[in-house]
Amino acid sequence: MKTLIRVVVMIAVAVVVVIGFRWYRYVTNTDSPYDEIGITLNSSMPGPLNSWGCAKLKTTFANSLPPYGCAAGDGTQWK
Repeated sequence: MKTLIRVVVMIAVAVVVVIGFRWYRYVTNTDSPYDEIGITLNSSMPGPLNSWGCAKLKTTFANSLPPYGCAAGDGTQWK
């Protein structure tokens, strides 16, 4: 039973690390703010992480339309 719990915990940690790295790579990218997987990950992050991610994207892509999850009001302005 201990081995099963250990394996499940290791898998959970690996999934969190992979998803976290993918999200971090999206919000610090310099190519495009419109990556579908990145948008989904950022919009599903808790409030403070989403706000930080949107702020990072805004500093890089201030002249672009904000992606889903970072738009305020009518969808043409950043949060």
